[in-house]
Amino acid sequence: MRHGEFRHPRLVQVYDAECAWGPDDDFFRAVVDETPAVRVLDLGCGTGRLTVALAAGHTVTGVDPAGASLAAARARSGGERVTWIEGTSALLPDEAFDVAVLTSHVAQFFVDDAEWARTLADLHRALAPGGRLVFDARDPADRRWEHWNPADSHRRIRLPDGDEVRAWTEVTGVRDGAVSFIHHYRFADGEELLSSATLRFRTEAQLRDSLAAAGFTVAHIHGGWHRQPVGQGDGEFLVIAHSSRLAPVA
Repeated sequence: MRHGEFRHPRLVQVYDAECAWGPDDDFFRAVVDETPAVRVLDLGCGTGRLTVALAAGHTVTGVDPAGASLAAARARSGGERVTWIEGTSALLPDEAFDVAVLTSHVAQFFVDDAEWARTLADLHRALAPGGRLVFDARDPADRRWEHWNPADSHRRIRLPDGDEVRAWTEVTGVRDGAVSFIHHYRFADGEELLSSATLRFRTEAQLRDSLAAAGFTVAHIHGGWHRQPVGQGDGEFLVIAHSSRLAPVA
């Protein structure tokens, strides 16, 4: 199944158990909290771990195309404080948000450059003038995908009911900055489910060019969750940009 960990109810539970709160959540929350009581968009919010936490101090909207993930998000304690929308950036209202976040490397799921450009244009339209866009993407120079193999990626995931799921990843293709892979999940009852995906690894220059074309000005690009320089952190690009007052010229 394509993107099964977001669309299959059983895999959504595994994803939620595996992806606990971490330094990435601390980073995004700290950036959002730099301005009190803002209107926040979490695009690609998934099961809503960070989304619900942000709603403790802000007005938050979570948007995701995967209904199974949104069902888990709505069921979270505090989920009633969030406005949940099933869909894509095309549904976003104009100038409705002060901060937009794309977390958990959601930006890399926009593999095609035209799709990424459309998403950035939607975000520029949805942000108030001067609004902030914050997202993470892996630095291709770190070559993280070289560790996505059964030997290095094998892991055991404990579910809330106590059952254990064995999981591992295998890369199936690397071409033109796009890496395709399959996650394998083997459950205690013997069922095995597969989830395939492709991620785009854009260089810093490519990210900067795409943001400028969409009308954003880059304020910072950090290399790690503690705001280290690029190449000296966690193999990440942590981008903080601001929307211009005028829409980009087509």
